[in-house]
Amino acid sequence: MSTRLKVAVQMDPLERIDINGDSTFALMLEAQARGAALFVYQVESLSLTEGRLTPAGARTDRLFARVRPVTVRREVGHHADFGAEEQVDLSTMDVILMRQDPPFDMAYITATHMLEHIHGVGPGKALVVNDPASVRDAPEKLLVTHYPQLMPPTLITWDVRAIREFRSLHQDIIVKPLFGNGGAGVFRIRPDDENLNSLLEMHFARSREPLMIQRYEPAVRAGDKRIILADGEPIGAINRVPAQGEARSNMHVGGRAEAVALTARDKEICDAIGPMLRERGLIFVGIDVIGDWLTEINVTSPTGLQELQRFDNVNGAGLLWDRIEARLAVSE
Repeated sequence: MSTRLKVAVQMDPLERIDINGDSTFALMLEAQARGAALFVYQVESLSLTEGRLTPAGARTDRLFARVRPVTVRREVGHHADFGAEEQVDLSTMDVILMRQDPPFDMAYITATHMLEHIHGVGPGKALVVNDPASVRDAPEKLLVTHYPQLMPPTLITWDVRAIREFRSLHQDIIVKPLFGNGGAGVFRIRPDDENLNSLLEMHFARSREPLMIQRYEPAVRAGDKRIILADGEPIGAINRVPAQGEARSNMHVGGRAEAVALTARDKEICDAIGPMLRERGLIFVGIDVIGDWLTEINVTSPTGLQELQRFDNVNGAGLLWDRIEARLAVSE
């Protein structure tokens, strides 16, 4: 980095992370190695005010957060040293990494609206990664539906009758909450499973959100591939193999990570979505591919950087910071 960048990380408590698996930690280590000054804050400390008047008489909004300067190290149990907390105007930062975990609910959406006030490159702006408006407009299970040629048969609906008809057609199905993460609430309903109606009743009694229903892909037994893209370009992949007796491959629920190569179909998928990701400012994206099918485009808080380093010796955090720095250089 030609100048000492100030990088603020909006994340869940740093004290609680797994430093050997967390992608945010990898991004912070890389930024620090490049000379950046790091700060962390939690989304609950954001405050948006009406701002101040410019010399021309225009009013500018100001977004504040209570941040702590931090130094990080790869040492289990002693991975962060914090400075004193202070309230700062986030527009004085160069980069903000929006890395708190979903759920993608109204609190998450409100934070994207607040960050949008300062997002950009240049004086009085901070580059938010990923672009908060694009994150808001691109929920992972909905963005993928713009590429029907790449995805398995899928239904998103509140209509119980439509879900039953989809199940009659495809027999073996996966039922997912539309805005969940980490595999939570994902069910496989086999042709002889009698629990679909009860599952639908339980979901719609607790939620006003629709469900996503997809045809079950047996290829998941060989793994659910996570491909990481940096500014629209694939930089590598890991395979996540479900545990015995488990339909979900997420590492949060016991999936096993292993090395995997990109296939011609994987590259075709990346070529199809890459330009859209670049245009929308979605710099760090992780897509999920089962067999030949794209199932999700993860833009909120993708993971997989440390596994990519471990299996393929690919410094994904470094490649992502290369792309971030390139975007910042546009204003120089």
